[in-house]
Amino acid sequence: MNGPRILGLVVLIVGIVLLGMAYNAAQSPGEQLFEGVMGRFTEQTMWLIILGVAGVVGGGALLVFGKK
Repeated sequence: MNGPRILGLVVLIVGIVLLGMAYNAAQSPGEQLFEGVMGRFTEQTMWLIILGVAGVVGGGALLVFGKK
């Protein structure tokens, strides 16, 4: 594997970890209460979701389209 593909794999794994953290945060009782009252997730949970999705998409793109 070359540099961009290794970087893509690392970014993909970090994105998956961040999405797992976001899922755990979203399932917490405090988050459920906040979402029920305010109708949205907390800012911290939203950032975990956004960064996790960006990591998965960016890492996957680097894996697929990285230098061969």
